[in-house]
Amino acid sequence: MLFRRTKPAAETELVFEAGGRSRPLIVRRMAQARRMRLSVDPRDGGVRLVMPSRASLRAALKWVESKRGWIEAALDALPDARPIADGMTIEVAGEPLRIELNDQGRIVRRVDGRLIVPQPADLLAARVTRWLRKQALERLEAETMRFAALAGVTIGRVTVGDPRARWGSCSANGDIRYSWRLILAPPEVLEATVAHEVAHRLHMDHSREFHIAVERLLGRDPLPERNWLREHGRHLYWLGRES
Repeated sequence: MLFRRTKPAAETELVFEAGGRSRPLIVRRMAQARRMRLSVDPRDGGVRLVMPSRASLRAALKWVESKRGWIEAALDALPDARPIADGMTIEVAGEPLRIELNDQGRIVRRVDGRLIVPQPADLLAARVTRWLRKQALERLEAETMRFAALAGVTIGRVTVGDPRARWGSCSANGDIRYSWRLILAPPEVLEATVAHEVAHRLHMDHSREFHIAVERLLGRDPLPERNWLREHGRHLYWLGRES
């Protein structure tokens, strides 16, 4: 069976099933869509179908079925899932850290290239993720304030989340939200992302003036960092995933 509904039929939220694995199939009807478009999100493996608002869902799913080979090939090309486990090594702000479960202590500690995590083992992933989010927030807050001072702008709240669509976003009131997974990227990538978001306090668009402001704040062309995220960023989403 290729499709399985997870909610009532009117909501058309489905699951794509093939090769012993299940992935969400998100069906989006768009009035401006002229034809059906199919994609596999490299960040979570979700299968996404965009279709004209008046098109038949039955016909659309039949078309998706005809693309089974392409979908399976795209899923096979996804990064490997990296469940957080005792003994694995992760990179945090460019520094490799080996995760070690320990019978002593109550807090996660960083010691000589090791990330010491207290027992029990079933809380390992949650504790490591919580520690990573804390490290990300501290570093991103510091970098944001540094660039804000350079730009002569004010910043609202700085927060972190785990969005699928953006590495960072800046609201009109000055609040900036980042992906905590930037702490897993090289430090210069995190830095360039922060410069990008702070520059939005000067220009709430992506005009030529905005890009000039980013480069002025960063002190260099951010293209290498953008290219890094384009090429490697999807791998960051797979840390902590089981499949």
